[in-house]
Amino acid sequence: MIQRIYIDTSVVGGFFDEEFKEATIMLFQRLENREIIFVVSDLLDLELLNAPIHVKELLLQYPSVYFERIELSSEAVKLADTYIEEKVVGKTSIEDCRHIALATIHKVDVLASWNFKHIVNLDRIKGYNSVNLRLGYTMIEIRSPKDLIKYEEE
Repeated sequence: MIQRIYIDTSVVGGFFDEEFKEATIMLFQRLENREIIFVVSDLLDLELLNAPIHVKELLLQYPSVYFERIELSSEAVKLADTYIEEKVVGKTSIEDCRHIALATIHKVDVLASWNFKHIVNLDRIKGYNSVNLRLGYTMIEIRSPKDLIKYEEE
């Protein structure tokens, strides 16, 4: 079965960032090889509206069958608000929480992000999963794209 990877805005921007470019491009190669599917949300679309044109148009270069599209729901908003109420992160991280809530509710295999402060952070991940389990959701796997690329056997 093809792995479903939820990507946030940092992954799209990472394609053009010197620090994150190599691993991000390798992740996109897995997408092109149809080894994975990207789960993308309307929240991502909204965040990309303010991005530079080359970042904004990156995903448009790929066929729509490479993506599973999901929409922000009241359930996701409520779950994200709970992460804030439980002080997993502060109020300014509400958009990050919404990405995590969407990925949790849609039971993706993994959420990919380059946001190490609020998302790909062991203490935060434990917090998100603590809330998820208490509310009857499954745990969410969160990794950087570097953890999701395949390395050739030596």
